[in-house]
Amino acid sequence: MATKPIKVLHIEAGRHLYGGAQQVFYIMRALDPKRVQSFLACPPGSDIEQAAQDIATVLPVKMGGDLDVAMTGRLTKIIRQHDIDLVHVHSRRGADLFGLWAAKRAGVPAVVSRRVDNAELGWFARWKYHNYAHVVTISEGIRQVLLSQGVKPEHVTTIRSAVDTDKFKPNDDASAQLRATFDIASDQLVIGVVAQLIERKGHRILLQALPCILQKVPNLKVVFFGKGPEQQNLHELINQLNLTEHVILAGFRNDMDALLPGLDLVVHPAFMEGLGVSLLQASCCAVPVVAGRAGGIPEAVRDEINGTLVEPGDVYGLRDAVLALLQDEPLRQQVGQQGRQLMLDEFSIQAMADANADLYERLLKQGLN
Repeated sequence: MATKPIKVLHIEAGRHLYGGAQQVFYIMRALDPKRVQSFLACPPGSDIEQAAQDIATVLPVKMGGDLDVAMTGRLTKIIRQHDIDLVHVHSRRGADLFGLWAAKRAGVPAVVSRRVDNAELGWFARWKYHNYAHVVTISEGIRQVLLSQGVKPEHVTTIRSAVDTDKFKPNDDASAQLRATFDIASDQLVIGVVAQLIERKGHRILLQALPCILQKVPNLKVVFFGKGPEQQNLHELINQLNLTEHVILAGFRNDMDALLPGLDLVVHPAFMEGLGVSLLQASCCAVPVVAGRAGGIPEAVRDEINGTLVEPGDVYGLRDAVLALLQDEPLRQQVGQQGRQLMLDEFSIQAMADANADLYERLLKQGLN
């Protein structure tokens, strides 16, 4: 007798299809429908609501954030109506608490994904994660944070985020497209930073290193891709350091797969990071990376394989690492090619989806025994 697929309700509160929401989309798209039948609870009008129509039963539901206690009732109703077997919560914004409570009320196990490496209050972390059937972290670095807060090792599994190696790949036309888009001369080198404009991403460290870098490599442009609350502060610092001719604030772009391969180097001097999906995407495109040795970044960037790691906040270390790659084109090509191969070997979407399906089956089997 054939086994019925497990009915999994994925809860994703993000409104835009990048970061965690993009990973949820990848998981649902790659899950074997014979093993898992996917349902998706997401905000009405969100990008993932439209994108997931062909790969899941999409259930738009109001998600009002950390104070929206009524979310519990709305999610409980969905779980019961669709006879859900297991809930997988992928977001915070209240979903991690109210999704858990909804699963408890409906009598089904819940799994939560943890994508960031900042510590929570110890007692709160132990209480919250103890009440989940299991915790998935997207890097071993995040797993170690939870273990340090008292979460039991057997209660946490690392399943790394993945990258779409078919979408993000080397492209001979990308250099010309990038330079035409931002009016950059064909003989100029281009560094990209792909991250929210928030303090912990370390944009300021690169700006502080840039005057010294420009002394050695004057034909250089830096493009910041992303939006965030630090935008005005970064704009002011760019002016103070007389870098307006060299730094472009490009905002959020939804065509990074077309632009990334045109970069000569990606720099990510973060102080905290769960894993760094933009770093995976850069390596997929055969672009070398210089990044801060923080959180899960050393799992995405292997020193002297697909890039160089520097200590967070080390302006001079960042300067030297950037110059070493900018001034050596054969080295950039070698590191880029090694990065592409690393992504193919270790960060496939199918491997991530299969690992999640294995976990669902194991948890439900444990519940039956």
